[in-house]
Parts: sequence; C-alpha cells; structure tokens
Amino acid sequence: MLPARRTAALITTFLGTVLAQGPAHAEPQASAGLTVGLAGAGLERRFWDVTLFHAGLRGDVLFGREGNDDFGVGPYAEVLTHAFDEIQLGAGISALAPVLDLFPLVVSTGLYGRWSEDGGPLEPGVTAAVFWGPRSYNFHSSYGMSTGLLAQMRLGLGASRETAVVLAAQLDVTLLGLPFILLVNAIQGPSPEATPLRRAAPAR
Repeated sequence: MLPARRTAALITTFLGTVLAQGPAHAEPQASAGLTVGLAGAGLERRFWDVTLFHAGLRGDVLFGREGNDDFGVGPYAEVLTHAFDEIQLGAGISALAPVLDLFPLVVSTGLYGRWSEDGGPLEPGVTAAVFWGPRSYNFHSSYGMSTGLLAQMRLGLGASRETAVVLAAQLDVTLLGLPFILLVNAIQGPSPEATPLRRAAPAR
C-alpha cells in the first residue's frame, strides 16, 4: 500500500503544479483597431458588383496566452460602414495561431446585423475574417497593440442577399492617439520633475 500512496501523492502533486502554472498566469489580452479599405459588394448574391469605401472599428479579447508562441481564443465585436449609407454591427469568436512569434494569424467568425439607407428591416448575416500582422504579447499590460491586414467575407441572410468582400488595413487605436498625446505634452511643457534638471544644467 505504501508505494501506491506515494504514487498517488506524486501524481496529485504533479497535476497541481501543472494546473497552477498554466491558466493562472494566462492573462487576457485586449486589442482595438480602426479598419480602412475597400469593400466589393453586391446584391442578389452577385460577387463584387460595386467597389465601396470601407471604414470600421474592431476589437477583441483573447484568453489563454502566456507569450508570443501561445494560441489564444476569445470574443470580438465590430461596427462598420460601406460608403456611409449603411451600418453593420457584429460579434463572434476569434482565434489566434502563432504562425510567427510577432506576426500571428487571427481567424474570426461571427454574426452581424445590417441597417441600410433604403429604410428596410434589419438584415442578419454571417461573416468570416482573417487578420495578419504584428501582434506581440504584452507582458506589462492587458492591452496588446495590433496593426496589419484584414480580409473579410460577409454574407447577408436578408431580403437583399448582400455579399461583400472586405480588404482593409487595421490600425491600432493607440497609434491614432499618439499625435494628440505628443501635442498635449508639447503644450504642457516638461514635467515638474524635469524642470529642476533643466535649470541645473550648466550653460555652454
């Protein structure tokens, strides 16, 4: 009985160590970006009948990652428009595959609702997307920057039977805010901690 007890104790200790060191350190990583590009849209299932300007906002939260070489999965949400005569709201699931440490592949699938300028009823739809670009794991924050290329296929299930292929660049929202941060810092001048250092600097 003694060897069996020792074996059970070793197994219990090993499993406890693995479980404690796995998910306990996997912090969720959020990301948000502005998407700008083109949409090849068509009605009645026509493929790329007209080319439209695309703009949107897209964000996600990935769980299960501890570093750049880990997989991740989590929800995403988006709002977008094509040619500013419609609005689409969607949500679904994203999964990250670390094909390269700093350039992972993120695939998504979900549902969306479309309101158009013609005043028709809400039209549901399904979508699939692929993102590729720099998205490193942030060891110091729960926010990870992501900038890259986005390709989507959108299939409307309403009366219009809309289809759309989206090809866009995704720019992280923090990059868009950097010029404003630099401008505010320039207006405010040096911090109180830096002012005494500037006064103490010897004249040349």
